[in-house]
Amino acid sequence: MSQSTANRTLNVGRSKRGGRVVWAGVLLSVLGGWVGMVQGDEGMWLFTDLPREHLKNVHGFEPSAEWAEHVRLSSVRFNSGGSASFVSSNGLVITNHHVAADTLHKLSTAERDIAGDGFLAASKQEELKAPDLELNQLVSIEDVTARVNEAVKSDADTADAFKARRAVMAEIEKESLDQTGFRSDVITLYGGARYHLYRYKKYTDVRLVWAPESAVAAFGGDPDNFEYPRYCLDATIFRVYEDGKPAQIEHFLKWSERGAQAGDLVFVSGNPGRTQRIFTSAALKYLRDKRLPYVMNLLRRREIMLQQFGLEGIEQERRAKDEMQGVQNGRKAYTGMIQGLQNPAFIALKEKQEQEFLNRLAATEHSELASAWDTIATNQAAEAELLGQTASFRSRYFDIAQKLVLMAAEDQKPSAERLREYRDSARASLEQGLYSPAPIYDDLETEKMADSLAQFIETRGADDAWSVKVLEGNSPRVRAAAMVEASQLQDVAVRKSLAAGGPSAIEASNDPFIQLARKMEPEFRRLRTIRDELAETTRQAYAKITAAKVALEGATGYPDATFTLRLAFGVVKGYEENGKRVPPFTTVQGAFDHELAHRQKEPWGLPPAWHAAKEAMANETPFNFVCTADIIGGNSGSPVINRDGEFVGIIFDGNIHSLTADYFYSDELGRATSVHCRVIRESLRNVYGAADLADELGR
Repeated sequence: MSQSTANRTLNVGRSKRGGRVVWAGVLLSVLGGWVGMVQGDEGMWLFTDLPREHLKNVHGFEPSAEWAEHVRLSSVRFNSGGSASFVSSNGLVITNHHVAADTLHKLSTAERDIAGDGFLAASKQEELKAPDLELNQLVSIEDVTARVNEAVKSDADTADAFKARRAVMAEIEKESLDQTGFRSDVITLYGGARYHLYRYKKYTDVRLVWAPESAVAAFGGDPDNFEYPRYCLDATIFRVYEDGKPAQIEHFLKWSERGAQAGDLVFVSGNPGRTQRIFTSAALKYLRDKRLPYVMNLLRRREIMLQQFGLEGIEQERRAKDEMQGVQNGRKAYTGMIQGLQNPAFIALKEKQEQEFLNRLAATEHSELASAWDTIATNQAAEAELLGQTASFRSRYFDIAQKLVLMAAEDQKPSAERLREYRDSARASLEQGLYSPAPIYDDLETEKMADSLAQFIETRGADDAWSVKVLEGNSPRVRAAAMVEASQLQDVAVRKSLAAGGPSAIEASNDPFIQLARKMEPEFRRLRTIRDELAETTRQAYAKITAAKVALEGATGYPDATFTLRLAFGVVKGYEENGKRVPPFTTVQGAFDHELAHRQKEPWGLPPAWHAAKEAMANETPFNFVCTADIIGGNSGSPVINRDGEFVGIIFDGNIHSLTADYFYSDELGRATSVHCRVIRESLRNVYGAADLADELGR
């Protein structure tokens, strides 16, 4: 499941009350988790607030503090989007093939298609260094809510509240970085009701050990995506290094010999990207009627552009494949989301529950909190006005240029006053991506930039002043081709020189992408200010909504997802669909049967190595399985763990019924889909001739 991102927009011109408002004390005195009625095994739980009573009463399991710490420290976040886990004392990390795909494509060439054909390092000396990966291990969590709230005056307007909160968060992060050396991020939870400082140990020397062929990693392709039964070996193994040697890892997951079994309680430790379960009915209607249709059209447009580019030749198809798969995944995921929101019964139930809650709230001493629902409704109009407005373009060259231009300007300010991604505590991660030596393909960049320019003109109108400035009298295609041809940003040394030279080097640069980024900077900052201020009023409103729910219902749960580490859990079990029983497991034999049923046509053709090893594989080896754990995009690559803290599988998808999980959880039909641990180890031994690697797993 791909990691989704959200644009937060803002209403300017309205003075909003911010900061330490009177209801904060009501909330913080009782808040222990997400507020609302939790159903079944629902929940993406903070490691600092696990549902121990529920686990004990429903599943007969009590996670000890030591168990939770071990699982947390064994878990890994791919900063590029996705989850993973340590699975050996010698630095092995396992994630999904599709999470690793960005790196696999960056390591591939026209002569060596690692992403498509797979890879196995015969020795540690042959392990391939990823050009720009950053892996994060969450080593500590600290509640800094009081300090953040105290920094914001109770009578501050929206703009001042935002600036004060941004400044204190940057200050906390910088102090933590200086004291510990760890990456330090202040995370907003419960719609702005709590703030936690997460400290991460970073690994930036990350090397590829093994990846299967894309034909088996994504067996069934787009047609089978978000469907079940599945037969995907969606797994890839890396190794982290420190000081040029494999890192010695204290906390890693043992490898289960039996793996997940039907009826087992299992846990998912990963980084769900974003949920919107706190959203009001007005916010959900905006998503249904405005935001998601816009995103769907954008994805369809990009899919057609990439498809056409890929039809130009085998190499063009390879260059576009990673992005194409991501776009297709997003398009299908958003299709499921919007279908859920377009169900009248869902919105009607949401409105009914919301009105009943507001009626109850009106009869209490907390009735003033009801204004938050009006604020959210008002903000949706501002969101709609900003939809599609941008000062950026979908091009790696432009992204580099814009970062360089903004970095030069932001570096002239104290860290606490900068845009958050340019603060001192984020500098190392920013530079890791900015100076990546990964290849950039000029032909693909030209197509992407031309299409992005065309969309910009279509959105604003050809006679708009910004359209005229951007095109400089050319068509989008001519303009894009000329810019790509003249740019020097392919060269990492040029990027570093521009960064080192600061504002004077940026001003003197004749690179067309730098010049365009400079031209767009005022518009970027205007839109960013609007969106940041709208995000602030929205954050304050949802903090009030959280306070209201706590006041009436108590603290009974978990916060919305924030692409930070959470623990989910559920039971391995199948489901009934269209009158047929769907079993929880698929098998190796089932994969060959599935291939045969589709006459081995792409994307249902297993690699030659699998056919050669068919007799050596145990037919009944479990391949994929489903469970009721509550997951979302960003959980891809999360380890599935049993009660003993052993690795039994790896999350890679959900079925089509799980796609409403952004907004609500249901385990009636919704399921999380995983690769079974036994097929990973058995394929390493019998298909890929990697017995030593298979034996190293879990040790």
